[in-house]
Amino acid sequence: MMDFLINISRDFRVADFFDIAIMVVFFYIIMLWFKRTVYRFVFIGISALGLVYVLARFFQLYVTVFVLQGFFAILLIAIVVIFQEDLRRMFERMVMWRLLRKRRSAVSTHEEIDILGRAVNKLALRRFGALIVLKGNDHLDRHLKGGFLLEGKLSEPLLESIFDPHSVGHDGAVVIENNRVIKFGCHLPLSFNTLKIGNLGLRHTAALGLAERSDALCIVVSEERGTISIAREELLERLDNPEQLIKALELFYQERFPGGETKTHLSWLRKNSREKAIAILLACGLWLAIGYQTESVRRDFVVPIEYRNLAPDLIIEEPKPKEVTVTLTGSEQAFNLSNPQMLKISLDMSKVHEGNQKLVLERNNLRYPPNLSVMRIEPGRIQITAHRLVLIDLPVRAQTFGKLPHRLALRQIMLTPRSVRVMALPQSKKDVEILTEPIDLNNINGSLTMTPKLVFPPNIQFMDNKQPQVRVTIKVEQKQ
Repeated sequence: MMDFLINISRDFRVADFFDIAIMVVFFYIIMLWFKRTVYRFVFIGISALGLVYVLARFFQLYVTVFVLQGFFAILLIAIVVIFQEDLRRMFERMVMWRLLRKRRSAVSTHEEIDILGRAVNKLALRRFGALIVLKGNDHLDRHLKGGFLLEGKLSEPLLESIFDPHSVGHDGAVVIENNRVIKFGCHLPLSFNTLKIGNLGLRHTAALGLAERSDALCIVVSEERGTISIAREELLERLDNPEQLIKALELFYQERFPGGETKTHLSWLRKNSREKAIAILLACGLWLAIGYQTESVRRDFVVPIEYRNLAPDLIIEEPKPKEVTVTLTGSEQAFNLSNPQMLKISLDMSKVHEGNQKLVLERNNLRYPPNLSVMRIEPGRIQITAHRLVLIDLPVRAQTFGKLPHRLALRQIMLTPRSVRVMALPQSKKDVEILTEPIDLNNINGSLTMTPKLVFPPNIQFMDNKQPQVRVTIKVEQKQ
């Protein structure tokens, strides 16, 4: 055991630390999400299968690993389809990180609690049915249907007038945010949890439905019984007295707008400490099973050679070496995560001179993943021959095919210019010419001027890397 720990400490890299840290955060967020949903038993089942998979990898149970890999691939798709609404909510909460939330003054919060407490109590005494939504950090737009924009300051008369039985929007919900009534007469999504709903009415069903999909606090006043209930975090609770409503509102605002008290590192560690510990254990176990591998393997790759920074007046004689064989070593997991397409030998040709010479291929010439090691480059050196180019003028000749129509006769073909200046080998002055792309005479109905592409022989370069152009003028005349 001690040797195993020593090997881990010796092979542990900075990249492994960040790898584990990212997975700790990922597992922690997932556990907090499942902790507040009715699907927490799903997470327990998935975690149990994940533990079996890790143990199977550790003890090399190949059949179990093979079956579970396929199962997890299908399970991932199923989770995305089944829990798409919950996943969207989780990602929204990741964006709306608690540290970025705006603080609110305690005065406005207490004022809001007092107004809501008195207004809800009056509605219950008068048996006016009401549904009040206090917005949390989650967006509610996609959950709300219909309704009327109001943007009015929160007050007791406003709430009483909205939920008056003769009011237009008394059957809908009121949405409150930052001490203002944003909308009224809204329709909320309904809950399908028949066990919690029981024989309760539509307002309670809608309140629980929104609480299951967001972190909002919903207050329900029963029109038949005159009772007050609250729905939050997938729970529906009937209150026995107005004091319980005040406590629930204080707890809600305290969680959403925490005070400015200084929090120590110890208090941060104590919060959700069990979830933090489980996340660390899961991340470390996953790294030990998958990321940490002591067995090294070797693989050979055929790697292309890239020539760069060659002087513009030099050219390498063909055939020049275009690829070499590279032997890399590392863990199986490192090879699985690497992309062979990124392997490349890059040679700096800025110091190459005219004539024959040998270039040594070193590790710093090879682009390869940092989690792999280079064992060998074969061949270790290559031989090239560089020639110096000179400026010469090469003649241009127009290529034609086909025949002119019977009524036309070819009078003259002129090229402007008749030669172009290029950089070429000195021996290219002899019997070398540049041709235009073939010109079809069958389609010519009169004299014209064109700029066809030029076909250059090999080992030709251009001044300023700009290819020259030649105008071809074809003159025809009518047959007598």
